[in-house]
Amino acid sequence: MATTLNQIARYLDNRDWKYDFQPENSRIITGVNADNVDPFAIVITLTEEGEYLELAAPQLLQVQNHLYKGVLFQTLLAISWSTKMLRWEYDPIDGEIRASIGFPLEDSPLTEQQFNRALSGLIHLVDEYAMPRLKIVLATGYDPGEKELGERLLLTLQEILPDGSLNLLEKAIEARKERGTV
Repeated sequence: MATTLNQIARYLDNRDWKYDFQPENSRIITGVNADNVDPFAIVITLTEEGEYLELAAPQLLQVQNHLYKGVLFQTLLAISWSTKMLRWEYDPIDGEIRASIGFPLEDSPLTEQQFNRALSGLIHLVDEYAMPRLKIVLATGYDPGEKELGERLLLTLQEILPDGSLNLLEKAIEARKERGTV
């Protein structure tokens, strides 16, 4: 049983959202007001005769020749690692970066709850979680998420090492700094 664009349009109607219904392109275009993405467009595409759904946030960034492109890509992969569903895409022709959530529906119709979770997840993860971090990376070349990764590493070490080991590691790091080997 396939999902239809009309069904998705009803879900948007239930949210009182405005949208552009484009059945000839198998898509609906909508958007939201957001804090960190302007404009925040969302393209909802239904393919494979209603058996595959994709929600995409196009044109979030343009980074064809950006100085910190490598750090940005590492950060995008780190965000993908730490989040559910969110996927990042890069167009090497024009440098466009977009985010998307896509999933197969196959023999089950899309429920309103599934749709709302995917839509809300895309908006939240892109606007509130990813874009502030990505803007810092593009401005500085530094990923502020590395601090979070370091904290997780320390928590893991604290769980597996004997008491007092973190103090020993701290002293060893300080000694290396004094020798100039860190």
